[in-house]
Amino acid sequence: MAENLAQQINKSLKKKKKTCVSLPSLHSITLQRIFTEGEKMAASSSPQPQFMTSPANKTHSNQPLIDDIEYDQIVVPDKKSWKNIFSYIGPGFLVSIAYIDPGNFQTDLQAGAQYKYGLLWIILLASFAALVIQSLAANLGVVTGKHLAEHCRKEYAKVPNFILWVIAEIAIVACDIPEVIGTAFALNMLFKIPLWCGVLITGLSTLTLLLLQQYGVRTLEFFIAFLVLTVAICFFVELGYAKPDSSEVLHGLFVPQLKGTGATKLAISLLGAMVMPHNLFLHSALVLSRKIPRSVNGIKEACRYYLIESGLALMLAFLINVSVISVTGAVCNSPSMSPDDQEKCQDLDLNKASFLLKNVLGNWSSKLFAIALLASGQSSTITGTYAGQYVMQGFLDLRLKPWIRNFLTRCLAIVPSLVVSLIGGSGGAGNLIIIASMILSFELPFALIPLLKFTSSKTKMGSHANPVAVSAATWVIGTLIMGINIYYLAEKLVTSLKDSHLGNAAKVLCGILGASCLLVYLSSILYLAFRKNKEGTHLLALTGQEGLQVSELNNLPREDILRMQLPQQRTTN
Repeated sequence: MAENLAQQINKSLKKKKKTCVSLPSLHSITLQRIFTEGEKMAASSSPQPQFMTSPANKTHSNQPLIDDIEYDQIVVPDKKSWKNIFSYIGPGFLVSIAYIDPGNFQTDLQAGAQYKYGLLWIILLASFAALVIQSLAANLGVVTGKHLAEHCRKEYAKVPNFILWVIAEIAIVACDIPEVIGTAFALNMLFKIPLWCGVLITGLSTLTLLLLQQYGVRTLEFFIAFLVLTVAICFFVELGYAKPDSSEVLHGLFVPQLKGTGATKLAISLLGAMVMPHNLFLHSALVLSRKIPRSVNGIKEACRYYLIESGLALMLAFLINVSVISVTGAVCNSPSMSPDDQEKCQDLDLNKASFLLKNVLGNWSSKLFAIALLASGQSSTITGTYAGQYVMQGFLDLRLKPWIRNFLTRCLAIVPSLVVSLIGGSGGAGNLIIIASMILSFELPFALIPLLKFTSSKTKMGSHANPVAVSAATWVIGTLIMGINIYYLAEKLVTSLKDSHLGNAAKVLCGILGASCLLVYLSSILYLAFRKNKEGTHLLALTGQEGLQVSELNNLPREDILRMQLPQQRTTN
């Protein structure tokens, strides 16, 4: 019966081929799932599987399901050339915006003002870790055709999946808090608007940004990148005036040291500001927008060029962060500094940092720094919008309009920012940025561990799984980050109990409660680390054959991913 059914399918497909180029993607996917056995039995009589799409057929393989929408697609040429790297440039630089956002500037300023060059090694470690981890996120999307959030939904049960989604959403809100406060600081420097009013205005800045994107997201991103690059150049030039001791800078880069609880707190915030959990979800999804050659060599080339592109983007972010810390450390520890500047360095935040650029910009330092800070915060809003869309779609299979999604995230970030700015002023708002960065560091294992496990799995990645050396290096990096977090939490708990004025019974109760929370945190990490992967993946390349092509079931670019990106260009047929 099955053999007769397969023969009938073959005859109908051969007739179909005479009148059209290829089956529509939805039909081929449905037939492939229903008649798997018939396909296997008919394979011997057909030179090519009937449910595979020919590589030459480019007319229907990427046709959107909605005919009146055209999406900006970047097609990678199916030939070997170093020029192909220009087709891959984009996702890594978009992700790197998060490495030079207001949260990074705030932590860099405080690290340089309080510990001079002593925490530069954290920037070096975090940049190296970010390069490795972001490349793994890109590889996961390229090889499997699914991003990290989708893998989590397929792999974990409903309750762990829901918890991971909540943690990812908290991370996105925590990332948006520095953008809110940074924008409020910028408005205060430009127009003398009170900080709490600036926080409220940031709710409308999201709508303005999305309105401007209708004129082209690439143009807007280039303009924002130009402004941020202007600040980078200013800090680079300021290095010549500040003249930091090169031997001290190198010592700070390559000799790890943590002097006191305050240094540990700043180290955690630097890690959280550099290696953000939502960036892992973002990068693994952004690579799905490229139409790469669906062959073993094409996949390897995509992974290699994405690594190079991420390296270039993160190298620029690394130099900017090092220059900010070096300039701050040199200026705030200079013996010839004025009393007013000394007072600013004792409690340095984004609202007072423009004096660092006076040698380069003079009286314009405050205005230009404010414009660049505003651009930095708003450019990070783009990455937050993308990440929020992909996280919600991947974990819950739920989609919202981009402006609704971004407005909800911004409202959640405005509430704590408004309360702190009203009570604590600019100093309290600056401390809130540090706390938000620490939250990102604490939440990093819940995105990092699934990524490491998925990319090391032969079942999911096939021949593209992480080599032993890469797996060992990434697990060492992850263990170090988690170890610093747990050490700080334990130390903070013990110190707080010692310095508190509570009674003995209250101290014991708080100690039990804190230890229980720490145990739950550690147990959750161990569960993710030692749980075996159960869900397999339809691999895009299972063997090392040179000309192997993959089925249309996983053909890229992903139309649903393209549909969520901004902006959409609508045309009328």
